[in-house]
Amino acid sequence: MLSKTDVPARKLDFILLGAQKSGTTALYSFLQKHPDITMGDQQEMHFFDDERIFARPIDYDLLHNHFRGIRSFAVAGECTPSYLYWKPAAERIGEYNADIKLLVLLRNPIDRAFAHWNMQRFKKREPLDFLDAIKEEPTRIASPLSLAARRFSYIDRGFYSSQLKRYFSLFPRQQFKITKFEDFRSRPLETINSIFSFLGVKPMKSIRSKDHNVVPYERQMTLPERRELLRSFADEIEELERLLGWDCSDWKR
Repeated sequence: MLSKTDVPARKLDFILLGAQKSGTTALYSFLQKHPDITMGDQQEMHFFDDERIFARPIDYDLLHNHFRGIRSFAVAGECTPSYLYWKPAAERIGEYNADIKLLVLLRNPIDRAFAHWNMQRFKKREPLDFLDAIKEEPTRIASPLSLAARRFSYIDRGFYSSQLKRYFSLFPRQQFKITKFEDFRSRPLETINSIFSFLGVKPMKSIRSKDHNVVPYERQMTLPERRELLRSFADEIEELERLLGWDCSDWKR
């Protein structure tokens, strides 16, 4: 770790906010490999969603200590996918750097919810089957800043429009680069270069694309489960289309 006298005064240039289970680990890997970008010494720093840090006078050294040689890079950023969902994080980020650039990856919320549940099953944290877990979710996440809210917010995290509006109320739209996970997956080089352009660094001629942070699925989503979640998210998907000007017809199938 850097000593306090070595901590760079320069603030971070960007943050990859999320959403969780939407390709953020893959994007982090590409950002980390760019010669003009530093992502610090770990992927998820959980600075702006750590309630203990903000319960006392804020010490930004706790964030900056993760960055070595920050002055030698064109841009510096971090990736914590829960920031998009964690309500207090938006205002905290704005107070830290009102000019910061914000990257967001959004995945079909139905697939995101199932991937989230599967991850919790893989980690032995989720005893319930998928639809049972969905039914129990409102009770489990009733305390919004609890550990349960982090772990079991399968549906709630998929209401992207309200999360984005929270950030849009604090930052100009030109500071956002919002990308569909499905575009990132189908056209990785084109998508990553558009993100590099947004960050002001040179494009890459080629990338080695591979799956990152892939958890083996214990089973596939059933058609009745998909229909149930589509009913839950139908209005949300339409609202997101209006908000971003996207075509999300692929999410409605």
